[in-house]
Amino acid sequence: MKLHNLKAPITNQQTRKRVGRGQGSGMGEQSGRGHNGQKSRSGSKVKAWFEGGQMPLQRRVPKFGFKNPFRTEYQALNVQKVADFIEAGRLTENVTINDLVGAGLVDDKERVKLLGTGEISQKVSIEVHACSNSAKEKVESAGGEVTIIS
Repeated sequence: MKLHNLKAPITNQQTRKRVGRGQGSGMGEQSGRGHNGQKSRSGSKVKAWFEGGQMPLQRRVPKFGFKNPFRTEYQALNVQKVADFIEAGRLTENVTINDLVGAGLVDDKERVKLLGTGEISQKVSIEVHACSNSAKEKVESAGGEVTIIS
């Protein structure tokens, strides 16, 4: 095999369209641009969101509310989930954020808030970024404690 024997793949052998070279080429007359209109003219550039002067969708849709850019997002963690993981042996009585990440309950980049859904009967000391009042009551009534970390 030599270099002069090599052949390009069939998909690479297509010749380019030569537009505006007469009717016999099939791309003469209007050169595949249709008849009249903005896109048939030379130098036409229409933005993807432009609707021909019609009121754009972005401006037609009603806007309401306020999004606080400084809001702190928390990942929810229910008391019941912690109790289940302690019963299963995947968490110990002293629970830190790293333990929760290791058990797969929370993501390591998120802040965690303990919520009071469910029941807990084990004595547990848990550290989280935030805690609801009901969750704190349930953990403390079981003999445990909640530590808030910043």
